[in-house]
Amino acid sequence: FPGAIETQDMTELGKFVRDIYKLNKEKRNFRVFGPDETSSNRLTSVFEETGRAWDGQIFPDDAGLSPDGRVMDSMLSEHVCEGMLEGYLLTGRHGFFNSYEAFIRIVDSMVSQHAKWLKVCNQLPWRQSIASLNYVLASNVWQQDHNGFTHQDPGFLDHVANKKADVVRLYLPPDANCLLSCFDHCIRSRDYVNVIIASKHRRPQWLTMEQAIKLCVQGIGIWQWDSGCEPDIVMACCGDTPTLETLAAVTILREAFPELKIRVVNVVDLMRLQSDEQHPHGLSQREYNAIFTTNKPIVFAFHGYPFLIHEMTYMRENKNIHVRGYIEEGTITTPFDMRVLNRLDRFNLVQTAIYHLPQLGNRGSYLIQQMKDKLVEHKQYISEYGIDLPEVAEWKWH
Repeated sequence: FPGAIETQDMTELGKFVRDIYKLNKEKRNFRVFGPDETSSNRLTSVFEETGRAWDGQIFPDDAGLSPDGRVMDSMLSEHVCEGMLEGYLLTGRHGFFNSYEAFIRIVDSMVSQHAKWLKVCNQLPWRQSIASLNYVLASNVWQQDHNGFTHQDPGFLDHVANKKADVVRLYLPPDANCLLSCFDHCIRSRDYVNVIIASKHRRPQWLTMEQAIKLCVQGIGIWQWDSGCEPDIVMACCGDTPTLETLAAVTILREAFPELKIRVVNVVDLMRLQSDEQHPHGLSQREYNAIFTTNKPIVFAFHGYPFLIHEMTYMRENKNIHVRGYIEEGTITTPFDMRVLNRLDRFNLVQTAIYHLPQLGNRGSYLIQQMKDKLVEHKQYISEYGIDLPEVAEWKWH
């Protein structure tokens, strides 16, 4: 049942990467790179097979250091890790970079140069292909409520999206099975810059592995278990937290208006939103219209800055799109309050939907008032107790 199981997506990926190390014992041509964040990003399982590379003296209380370790995270320097990984790939070997989403911005220029180098190399027949430059960015913008504003920046997506379409790929899996499917694809690929934005906290799991593979191969999909055939509105989402809040908003709308036909669309491959004239993964106009319709309102909950979605969809026929995402609001607060500050929460999403469903009339106005009341109740509750409302923290899909 969708959402019945909860787990940490990155913990499951850690087991997958551990098994890569296990199968790679003979060739020893695979490494994880990251600035002292392997454990923080929940990849701890890899240390069951290998240690952190370390040439210095090892003391009894040191954790996981080894002179032949194949995890490169013993220094807090994104620049050094990036340079080592690029060099490692250029020698014909394999690996990936794991980091906090906000701090991968430190190597923006290095990523740009690698992407430009790949673009030119793809035009030279004598250049051999190399393993893709892969990034797995956890501790993402919506999971930095405890570290605050300094750790909240999803702008790496914007930076990479502007590079040559033949080279860059962006993936935002909504759960662990989708993360495993995306990672498996990226780690096998060659000559790309792949970026995966992942969740490291406990989250509901929406799809079976079979369903996840189908969604990830297509990059975008209508969730059949939660969609009407002739929609009155499209509720779209991209990213783990936007998916959670969108589904929560859908349950509120359906309980209030059972007759309302809602189509839920989940986007894993961000580049699918662009036209097929702009990106190899882009949807044709006919494909896009079949999913998003030509005239129904679209409420789009997005992981990053809203402008990126507007930029990607400006050529589309349906201009009735309303994007909610990170709007540079943040502090040390509760997880749900981070979403409220940026109007990505379920109560604001419901209001946005109703504003664009005039057929609901006064019934819609009543639910808008309820949602406004809920936001006041939320603020009062976190001020008094320092945690989120039980109905939010313990919410389950039904």
